Amino acid sequence: MTVAPGDPPRHRLCVRPGTVVTLVLEPRADDKRWTAVRSSAPVFVVTSGWRMDPDGTAHATLRCAGTRGASAKMTALAKAPDVAGAARAAFTLDVTVTPYRQKG
Repeated sequence: MTVAPGDPPRHRLCVRPGTVVTLVLEPRADDKRWTAVRSSAPVFVVTSGWRMDPDGTAHATLRCAGTRGASAKMTALAKAPDVAGAARAAFTLDVTVTPYRQKG
């Protein structure tokens, strides 16, 4: 999934257990830079593989739980590099993990 400048600040995504999503955050149009991606429920959706390219593009891998259904809010943080203080949420991805139906 790619997020570009001008895209809505919130998206929804429904996936099956065990899904791996690659999140690409294109360089921002303002003076802020991507700093991290956090999960509200890392037991269900965990981030890994965070990296930042020299041009400001950020990459993260989202790994979804392998067995259960659940929801997690993935928050991409951004801040200006020369300003003190905490980074703020600039993009949110609501991930819903939906298990396959059981036979019977």
